[in-house]
Amino acid sequence: MAEKLTTCDPAAVLVNDEEIAAFMTARFETGDATYVAKALAVVARAKGMTEISLKTGLSREHFYRPFSERRNLTLETTLLVMRALGVEVSTKMHVAQ
Repeated sequence: MAEKLTTCDPAAVLVNDEEIAAFMTARFETGDATYVAKALAVVARAKGMTEISLKTGLSREHFYRPFSERRNLTLETTLLVMRALGVEVSTKMHVAQ
């Protein structure tokens, strides 16, 4: 008997800041820029695209475009979205001894 699969939208389970932080931390740890950009789009959907559009000053149409499959996500847009989402990145320097 074939299994019936359902789709799961990860944005639906990101209901608080702790879950969002864990989600984004795991994505940043991959070092994959595309994966991180897609994760930002998921978090933006979880927080509400209209709210994020208002906070960034970007129209909804302009906002969706950078996260499309053919996107050209600039650092400026990434930082705007991260700031609006409350996502911060910290750095550590690994010093060779």
